[in-house]
Formats: sequence, C-alpha cells, structure tokens
Amino acid sequence: MRKIQTQGVHHITINGANRQTAIDFWEGVLGMPFVFEQPNLDNAAESHLYFDPGDGRLITIFTSEEREPSANPTPREPGFVHHLAFSLSEAVFHQTVERLDERGIEHSGVKDRGFMDSIYFEDPLGLLVELASYRFEPPAGHTHTDVLLEAHKLRVERGDANIDRVHLADAIELLVMRSQESLSEDRAPKNPYR
Repeated sequence: MRKIQTQGVHHITINGANRQTAIDFWEGVLGMPFVFEQPNLDNAAESHLYFDPGDGRLITIFTSEEREPSANPTPREPGFVHHLAFSLSEAVFHQTVERLDERGIEHSGVKDRGFMDSIYFEDPLGLLVELASYRFEPPAGHTHTDVLLEAHKLRVERGDANIDRVHLADAIELLVMRSQESLSEDRAPKNPYR
C-alpha cells in the first residue's frame, strides 16, 4: 500500500445561513476578502461564496436566502468539527479582545497555550472559531511545524507537561545549528562578559 500524500489544506466549506450573514462575518469581522461567488454546483438552490483567509487558500460558504442565523452551538461530539482556527499576527492579536468587545461578541478572553495565544468565540451560526497567534517565528528555511516537532521532543525528554517558550527557544537554536554552517569549531554557548 502507498499513502496519498497531502500538501496542505485546499479549502474548507461550511454550511452557512444567508449570503449577507456570510459576508458580514467572514469579511466584515475576520477581514477575509470575498473573492468570488457561483452557484453550489451540487444544489442549485444554494450559492457558494469564496473567501481568502490570508494565505491564498479558501474558506467557502454554502448560503441560502431561506436560512437565517441561529445562535445554537454546533455539535462538538466525536465526528463533528470542534472548531476552526485562524492565524493572526501578534499586532492584530493584541487588538482582538477590543475589536470583539466593540461588536458585542462574547469570547473566551486570551488563553495561554504555551506555544501560542488563543481567543475563542462563536460565529453567527454557533461554529466555534479560534483566533491564534504563535509566540515565535521559525528560523529561515523552516516552518512552524518544524519548530513544534523539535519543541515536542525537548518537552518529552525533559518530562514537561506541554510545550512552552523555553522549548521553542531551544528548538529554534537546534534547528539553526543543524541547518546553518559556521566556521567556528565550537558552537557551544559562551559568556564574553566575564
């Protein structure tokens, strides 16, 4: 047997309410440009709206003018989507509580996740949305997942419960040492101030 190797999320499609509710939330709250619209090719009674979440990929929404927003939380039992998470820069993340509050949107407040910070709230249809900001930038030529894999190994080796800033910093140092050559024979930490 051989794997079917994925190379990223192509798109995520959500069953939405009406067209304007979708536009007001995805573009009006989360700033995702509304890039195109066409009929739902599997259901002519619905429209299919496409939004760019910031990385050139797509979040798509099936809408129908027959459906109104419902504040009932979406099911979070096994087999259902628990939440969708979107990446924010640190600058935007630090404005998020204020910007949700000015709209009267209930939210979790900032949650410390060790390697990132998160804020949770529900969309107009009860879907749980997470806005997340990493506490680090990966070194050149590496991804966030490269750093997290190394940080995980360090966390397990040290017997710590979760990844935190010290694991991230040490993981970044390891990745740089492995991927960037140096003319120095000894790359161990030094103290030139003694």
